[in-house]
Amino acid sequence: MNPLYRNDRPGQMPRSWYAATAEPVADRAPLSDDRRCDLAIVGAGFTGLWAALTAARAGLDVVVLDAHRAGFGASGRNGGQVGSGFNKGQLWLEQRLGESPARQLWDIAEAAKRQLREFCETHAPEARYLPGVVHGAYSEKEAAGDRAEAEHLSRAYGYDAIRPLDRGAIREIVRTDAYHGGLIDEGAGHLHPLRYARALAREAEVAGATIHELTEVTKVERGTPAVLHTPKARVTADHVILAGNGYLPGIMPEVASRVMPINSFIAATEPLGDRWREVLSRDIAVADSRFVVNYYRMTEDRRFLFGGRESYSIGFPTDITTKLRARMESLFPQLADVRIDNVWGGTLGITMSRLPSLQRIGPNILSGAGFSGHGVALSGMAGRVMAEAVAGQAGRFDTFSRLPVPEFPGGARYRAPLLTLAMTWFSLRDRLGI
Repeated sequence: MNPLYRNDRPGQMPRSWYAATAEPVADRAPLSDDRRCDLAIVGAGFTGLWAALTAARAGLDVVVLDAHRAGFGASGRNGGQVGSGFNKGQLWLEQRLGESPARQLWDIAEAAKRQLREFCETHAPEARYLPGVVHGAYSEKEAAGDRAEAEHLSRAYGYDAIRPLDRGAIREIVRTDAYHGGLIDEGAGHLHPLRYARALAREAEVAGATIHELTEVTKVERGTPAVLHTPKARVTADHVILAGNGYLPGIMPEVASRVMPINSFIAATEPLGDRWREVLSRDIAVADSRFVVNYYRMTEDRRFLFGGRESYSIGFPTDITTKLRARMESLFPQLADVRIDNVWGGTLGITMSRLPSLQRIGPNILSGAGFSGHGVALSGMAGRVMAEAVAGQAGRFDTFSRLPVPEFPGGARYRAPLLTLAMTWFSLRDRLGI
């Protein structure tokens, strides 16, 4: 079934804490008449909106098409964590790509964080970007790997915002006995993602881009120019950027063979008041080393946002809360009596290597997807470098697209059952601590 509608009704935002605390915005009109433009973008999340903003500022005529609303998908529902680098560390990237390409990728990732911070300072203070992300390691072996990565980043990259934490030090910040150690990265951070996405949409329109909501792209007709088909009208465009990520329907097999939609879920507790310090000693975000990762932080009104429990079927489970609460209480038994006010889910795109997939589908069609839970900053930079490539400056796009992202075995047809088997194994390893 089409991932656009399996868990959502057209244009109806999920009942999340983010939706409840973001200022309402007016709906944007669907596309009703045929349109000609320089650049057509499919998807109005972080990737598509940064592409639109960049291209519009460069003077291109830009049309953005989204089947739901701007910021509707993973961009408006995620954990809000702005991480450094990629899902794979720099040591891993250097071993596989070489030191120079790995350095270029690090520079792009650093530029992604800087781009986000500067945008929030100037255009989206309401997104409340705050510094600080902790990574928790469940074993001494994982903690040793974190220490090695931090030392390498300091020595080889001059990145001193990150430091290792031993078991006592991490326990001072994160009030659980589960972690053997980890890292704290003051150069990373967290924010309100839906407010950020809506500010991006607003600024893209200020720059001259047009955004049409409730407008699903049902077909992309390749050619020069390309033609995008929607239920009521067509867009003829010199260039196309596909930015639907986990919500992209099966209109491009080249994307589907490398990017798979999966679901993740978040719970928001009741406001904790002063009790929030029973969980965290400071206002930071945390993610841990479980393959099926736990991620969490506090909100501005001191609710605990706790995310995890991936599922690999396209549909959401009928009961999200029970298992998500169990994961939360296994880390923080002190929250056993706390009420959960709401839960929500969203769909993200993952790849085999858990690295982003930037592809040149054709001479005038680019795709950026598969950020695998590490996309709050990187997805925006992917949009920017694709817009740069459209404008004739493809250097950063070419660097980004060197990341190793193999096809799923069997392509799109067999990716889900094979990944489900793999993830069942990794979930078992997480539970057994091996």
